[in-house]
Amino acid sequence: MNTQATLSFRRIGMLTIIAVYIVILMGGIVRASGAGMGCPDWPTCFGKWIPPTDESQLPANYHEIYAQRGYENTQFNPIKTWTEYTNRLVGATIGFLIFLTAWSSRIYLKTDKSIFYLSSSSFLLVCFQGWLGASVVASNLKPIMITAHMLLALIIVALLIYTIARSQRDFLSQLNTRLLPNKFKAILIVAMIMTLLQIAMGTQVREAVDFIAREHIERQYWRDDFPIIFYIHRSFSSIILFTNAWLSWKIFQSVDKQSLLRYVGLALITLIITAILAGVSLDRLDVPAIVQPIHLLIASLIFGVQFFLYSCLNYSAKNGY
Repeated sequence: MNTQATLSFRRIGMLTIIAVYIVILMGGIVRASGAGMGCPDWPTCFGKWIPPTDESQLPANYHEIYAQRGYENTQFNPIKTWTEYTNRLVGATIGFLIFLTAWSSRIYLKTDKSIFYLSSSSFLLVCFQGWLGASVVASNLKPIMITAHMLLALIIVALLIYTIARSQRDFLSQLNTRLLPNKFKAILIVAMIMTLLQIAMGTQVREAVDFIAREHIERQYWRDDFPIIFYIHRSFSSIILFTNAWLSWKIFQSVDKQSLLRYVGLALITLIITAILAGVSLDRLDVPAIVQPIHLLIASLIFGVQFFLYSCLNYSAKNGY
């Protein structure tokens, strides 16, 4: 197989994964800034392919126009509009990159068709994600739609990670995992499920914060009105910390110092601690808007690292795992 072609595939695939995380960050920024309805229509924005920069560029009766479409209190705000529009541009870039990933994966049709099919499936899921994004706008930001949109992004990340890992299975098969406990993989799966649950609860907490904000309560009083799911979400982080700390500790005990798995374990525990610190700042510092998208991004990165670790374990099986 052409070495340059395989290297190109992996580079494009990694770039696509990074771009998906940028989209997740942008989505967090959009929500934290309240820019979700900065563009009340889709795929255009206020009926234009390039959004206006001033309210004077819109029809005088644009409030009535969008009220008839089911959007109440549509008020043009250039910052929110361009924040949402930038989010859409980044999303469109993902579509282009994932297409390149699928196209470049055709080199595996003779050696490993699964890589091609996985890449193609990722492209189809990104297309579906685009449709789902439009549905989120059409639903006027219903919480269940936002959560589904977020979880689908993580599924796309997982599929891309697995695809890239599979393309490097010869390298990953050299990882020595013989000394890891037999229950390590099972606990890792539990940890991934817990991460997904925590992210899902986080989106519900975020919706509660949005509702409180709409009530015009001053930010320092928001915490007084947090729902029970906030406290479940906060307490659950302790279980996640101890579970992932155990995984990282076992890696450090069981693999060589220069092993890739050591770096993965270090990344995992570092992200967990950073996510908890970000969560504490949200709790104690009156929910600073700048921390909200960072908290979401870190949580998404945790799942990505966990899934990559899971992929490594799968392809190191012949070493006795």
